[in-house]
Amino acid sequence: MKILFVASEVAPFAKTGGLADVTGSLPVALKRLGHDVRIILPLYKTVGEGPFPIHKGRKSVEIPLGETLRKGFLRQSTSADIPVYLLENRFFFHRDHLYGTPAGDYPDNHQRFAFFCRGVLDLLKRMDFRPDILHCHDWQTALVPVLLRYAHREDPFFMSTATLFTIHNLAYQGLFPKTSLGEMGFDWSYFTIDRLEYYDQVNLMKGGILTADLVTTVSPSYCNEILSVEQGCGLEGVLAQRRDDLYGVLNGLDPEEWDPATDRHIFKTYTPAAPAGKAVNKRGLQKRLGLEVAPDIPLVGMVTRLASQKGIDLLTAILPRLEGDENVQLVLLGAGDEAYHQLFEDFNARGVGNISLNIGYDSVCARQIYAGSDIFLMPSHYEPCGLGQLIALRYGAVPVVRKTGGLADTVFDGRDGSREPNGFTFDDFTADALWEALQRALQSYRQRDAWKKLVRRGMSRDYSWQQSAGEYERLYRVALGKKRL
Repeated sequence: MKILFVASEVAPFAKTGGLADVTGSLPVALKRLGHDVRIILPLYKTVGEGPFPIHKGRKSVEIPLGETLRKGFLRQSTSADIPVYLLENRFFFHRDHLYGTPAGDYPDNHQRFAFFCRGVLDLLKRMDFRPDILHCHDWQTALVPVLLRYAHREDPFFMSTATLFTIHNLAYQGLFPKTSLGEMGFDWSYFTIDRLEYYDQVNLMKGGILTADLVTTVSPSYCNEILSVEQGCGLEGVLAQRRDDLYGVLNGLDPEEWDPATDRHIFKTYTPAAPAGKAVNKRGLQKRLGLEVAPDIPLVGMVTRLASQKGIDLLTAILPRLEGDENVQLVLLGAGDEAYHQLFEDFNARGVGNISLNIGYDSVCARQIYAGSDIFLMPSHYEPCGLGQLIALRYGAVPVVRKTGGLADTVFDGRDGSREPNGFTFDDFTADALWEALQRALQSYRQRDAWKKLVRRGMSRDYSWQQSAGEYERLYRVALGKKRL
């Protein structure tokens, strides 16, 4: 099959979160299955200034947005032998950030990504590349299936092209005032309940869900959760309409990107069969962050976005219980909401010796936390899939997670009895529930032989994209069947 990934961010070119990891690594797995896979994303300022070889193409497009005509240029690069197309428009994409500044989203995001979606379809025709599948990701690309369903309904070029729309996080929907419709180049016929209208606003995510041939989410549990009022984010009714076309496919890891046996950023490499390097990494992390170098004290790690979704409120609630405890150490690395920044800075000012809260993001330090931690915390309020727990397992850090979304699909607690255990889980989104699960993990840590088996079991599992890529391959064929109908 000819498959084009349409995404607003793709690793290693541009990344703000797990979406980029998926769109950077899943195409590689699909290519190994024999498909012609290509990628397109905007040419952001950071991409142009990065280390990537970018070649100028001769193709260009002119996209009408309201009363303004915006021109875009095709640029090309490669990643893991996969062709990568980049749509350049300096007015929209030559900015310091992908979606907005720390003060908030760019106010013209609706125009930026309407330009991108329209530009993708126009460029395909100019390139004479006819994909069998357009795999679109999150609200920034949701207008691609909308345009194919309505504006290109009779276009012979796209008659055999099917769309698959993946929801990475339903909480981010691309909501804009209804006046934005004309600014994106759409007439009022699109402002209806069966298209883009949503409580007198424009909702791009809704449009993608309603018009794509198939819709997927990034884990089976999250697929079920978003059909509920609690986690449907107001779109549970829309998703229920597409229930028969809605699938959950668990994300994977790039096994070459995340491998403690070859990771050059950690203090010493190691494997499940030769795990001695894990202790060296723990010692190196303790030294780096100013903690007591103590091999027998369990080290709890956290690499996270500082947001309420990630359960930071639960962590702050248990900090007083951990403070000064000589039998445990805590390390956190993350950035996000300013309120949490200030709270953690105030906590650090007290000079608590067994806790290191590090504000910001450092990719090397993150890897060293995965490699040096004994236990890894993810107390998320909700988690569509999560990559942190998969990385932690691969690096021998036993996860303690809330049983939600992809965390429920990948971390199994021995007390549940249904699966071979590889971590510890809790159900209720409360500090007490988190504390109870963490205490069980700390008690297990002191049973050295059982703990080593738990670590080895987690490290030995296959977290690659192979199985999930096969499932996407199957769903692409289902989507093509629906398109032919």
